[in-house]
Order: sequence, then structure tokens, then C-alpha cells
Amino acid sequence: AKIEEKAIYERCGSRNMYLNIAINTLKKLTDQGVSGSSNNNKTTGLKKNEKKSALTGIVLYRHLQDYLLTEEQLHENNYPQPSPDKPGSILLKPGMTKTLTTDTSKKVCCRCGKTYGVTPAGKHSRVEECYYHFGRVLTHKLGGLETRYRCCEGVLGSTGCQVAKLHVHDQKENLEGFVKTFVKSPPPDGNHGVFAVNCEVCYTAKGLELTQVTVVDPSLQVVYATFVKPDEEVIDYNTRFSGVVEKDLKNIKTSIRDVQAVLLNLFSADTVLIGHSFEHSLYALKLIHSSVVDTTVLFPHRLGLPHKRSLKSLVADYLQRIIQDD
Repeated sequence: AKIEEKAIYERCGSRNMYLNIAINTLKKLTDQGVSGSSNNNKTTGLKKNEKKSALTGIVLYRHLQDYLLTEEQLHENNYPQPSPDKPGSILLKPGMTKTLTTDTSKKVCCRCGKTYGVTPAGKHSRVEECYYHFGRVLTHKLGGLETRYRCCEGVLGSTGCQVAKLHVHDQKENLEGFVKTFVKSPPPDGNHGVFAVNCEVCYTAKGLELTQVTVVDPSLQVVYATFVKPDEEVIDYNTRFSGVVEKDLKNIKTSIRDVQAVLLNLFSADTVLIGHSFEHSLYALKLIHSSVVDTTVLFPHRLGLPHKRSLKSLVADYLQRIIQDD
């Protein structure tokens, strides 16, 4: 027990993560102890393994139908909706653009909150460094309520612990160029396919643009993966979160249109796509799709929307693994 606890302590970068992992490890060990004391342990284990191996192909596809987002959930989680008046365009719910100024010569930085000037082409009108915090704001009860940034433990309102060369924005401005997955004839076994999809994005003058996409099948085999050249010049590669650096895109000629062509061939409108806050990936891909399983909806935050649990906390709670650690 001491060896296990020490290993957890050394792997965890914060007190909250340590508590999370330690508690869930204890729960896991307790569950193992309970099942181990059962007279039917071998039979139970066999049934579990049989059930697990059976969750493939059409069985998995049918099983996931119960977890697809409803029309209401797609709407309240801001999934891209096609514009009835303009093919290839989408509609945004009121408030999604977060625009704090109607002046087209100004933008609001999504990292530090400052307003900065832009030219008619969307370029920065002057060079100004951006000081920001990348961590979420956390509130602790220490005698009273204390609010600090997760990244550096700095108090709310303190100067950012990170510095970037320029301000950036994440406004959804370019609402055209969207494609919708096609309705296709069902395969002989009725399985339209199940895939997990992940996208990475960078900051350009147009906001967020796709730089990488990966598609994985139920057997965890990568069926499609590519870096993507953004339409606009890259302002910030968003490397801390994307892992993408300048040299990754150096000789890349694949455009978002090329990616869309591949995905429209690979998916149908009835293909089940799985992701975490998957609406962001669909905006990055400029893809309209409604057969979606979203882990932020399956495992909701206790405070409800707009709060969403991070993938990091879900993996820690349910898989006892640490990801995205520095």
C-alpha cells in the first residue's frame, strides 16, 4: 500500500489530482476485494470478459445508439447546425460569438481578455505581447474562499504567468465551407461504423483553424491521421495544448477540403462518432454531423452547463491514468 501510494504521489502534479487518483485507486482495490471474496468470482469474470469481447461490430454500434446526443442536447451543447437559407453555412446560437465590441478594427484576446487592433485583412495593427494564465480558475476554502489560477497558483487578477508574441481570438467568424455527412445505404450487417475523432487547432487571423486530425476505430487502430495546412497564416501554434509545432506543418499541403473529402467517404450520416466536447472538433473540421457520443454529456459536471468535466479528470476517475501532465 505504501509503495502504491508513493507512486501515485510522485506522478501527481497537484494536491487535487493526488486526492482524485488515490481515492479512485482505493475504490478499485476495494471492488477487487469484494469480487475476490465471491464464490462465483471465476464465473463472474468469465461473463464480463465474454461481454467485453462481444462489444464489437454491429453489437457495439447498436449498443451506442442509446448514448447518442438528442436534438436538444446537440442544440444546448452548441453543435454546428446547417443554415436553411445558405448551403455550406451554419447558424450560431445568440451569445456564441462573445463579441465585446462592434468595431471591426478591434478584437478581444481570448487568453488575456485585452482588446487589440486589427487591419481590414485581420492582421494585428501593432505588435503587443500577451501575458495570460493557461490554467483554469479554482476556488479553495481556506478559512475563506480563495480563488487562484491552476497553472501557477497566482491569485485572480494577477499578471499572467505565460507570455506570447501576439494576442489571439477564438471567435467563430468563418461560418462558410461546412459540409454535411451523407445518408448512405446501410452495409449488409447494418453497421455504419464507429469511430473516435480528435482534432488539434491553431490560432490564425480567422480564429481557430485545423492543424491535425486523427480517426481511430473500435479496435484502437488509426484509420486516418494527418497534419493540415491552415488557410490563413499561423499566429500561434497552440503547442501547449495541441502538441503541434512549426516544423510539423512545414511541408504539409493537405487542406481542410482534402480532409473533408476523406471523412465524407469514410463516414455516413449514421456513423457513430465519439469525442470529448466534440462540437469543437466539428467546427474545426467544418463538418455537420448528428450521430454523436460526447463524453462531456455522458459524464456531466456536477454544476451543469456551461461547466464541463475535463478529459484529464475523467481519465483519472474512470481509468486511473494521468494524461496531459505538463
